[in-house]
Amino acid sequence: MLILQQFTFNPFSENTYILYAPQGAAFLIDPGCFSHSEEVMLRDFIKQKKLTIERILLTHAHIDHVFGLQWAYDTFSVPIHLHVAEKEVLERNPQDARLFGFDFPAFEGQYTFIDEKTTLSLEGIPITIRFVPGHSPGSIAFYIESQAMIISGDALFHRSIGRTDLYKGNYQQLLTSIRTQLFSLPEQTQVYSGHGMTTTIGEEKQLNPFLQAN
Repeated sequence: MLILQQFTFNPFSENTYILYAPQGAAFLIDPGCFSHSEEVMLRDFIKQKKLTIERILLTHAHIDHVFGLQWAYDTFSVPIHLHVAEKEVLERNPQDARLFGFDFPAFEGQYTFIDEKTTLSLEGIPITIRFVPGHSPGSIAFYIESQAMIISGDALFHRSIGRTDLYKGNYQQLLTSIRTQLFSLPEQTQVYSGHGMTTTIGEEKQLNPFLQAN
């Protein structure tokens, strides 16, 4: 069974995740650590649990989800995986960050593109990918069917959805993504979002005000 550890980092209260197996293999998802103290917190947890980070996964490349990407890439020297449609978003980060009052250097490193046809594996447990654009053009979610859980990025939140007023956001596209790619999952599926608290698919079907059928 895989274990999911959540950290809430940076001024945007972004959720960074470490998905790991008891044997020690781990994936780092959306490294949003912004300050040195947050980097230390993440590093110390990895050291304490004796984890080996094998991959860095991005649900999408908005600045709050990649504040710690350069640090993580330099520290762990492992592949970074994102959707091809997020390449432009990642490259725009220095100029987008200035809109929020941040100085954010361009990422320097290599990355690999993944999509909904990709299946990842952590200690033999498959992790499939759901393509959920709308908040960002290449947003993806990581689904562990065997444990009824999905890491949804900023597509779906507890009683809310991702904003669509950022670069290449699309409100109707996001609603379609949620309804076809997330709401098609079993209702007991736990949803671990990019911000805020955990929810379930069943709860959001019933109670999310953005997704009630008219």
